[in-house]
Amino acid sequence: MAHGLTFLVGGARSGKSNLAVTLGAGHDGPVVFIATAEAIDDDLADRIARHRAERPDWPTFEVPVDLAGCVRNLPDGALAIVDCLTVWVGNLYARQLHTEQRVSMYSDLANALAGRPGPTIVISNEVGLGLHPETAIGREYRDELGRLNQQVAAIAHRTLFLVAGRAIRLGDPTEMLS
Repeated sequence: MAHGLTFLVGGARSGKSNLAVTLGAGHDGPVVFIATAEAIDDDLADRIARHRAERPDWPTFEVPVDLAGCVRNLPDGALAIVDCLTVWVGNLYARQLHTEQRVSMYSDLANALAGRPGPTIVISNEVGLGLHPETAIGREYRDELGRLNQQVAAIAHRTLFLVAGRAIRLGDPTEMLS
């Protein structure tokens, strides 16, 4: 795994987490896993258990809120896998944080990721390709996650869009047009 930040974005069940685990398993060095999901119901508890069983026995940090703080305190040489921003943003909404607090936390995370000396893989869903959310809070969530995804993609060394287990490498559109 090359140094720097790799951003994996795509729809649900597109292969993002599988790719991250494959990259981690092939990494020549320590790997740490940062999980943002909380077992708030039986379905999530089952999903978390399945995800744990599917990955190697890496040290795992369960971080539903202070993601930037966790990233800043990781060992420099370890490959860090952050799974995922989609759930993390939902956690911030569930805690009823104000928009300004959330936006500040997004910026703090982007700074932590940009400053991390070790290799990092960040996973997020692209939620803007589906149906238009029916509720105002659904639209706000979609828009915020989209803006956060743009922030992370802007600082990433490589960004892959995954669909059906296949990837498309994404580039800066202004550079691609020149």
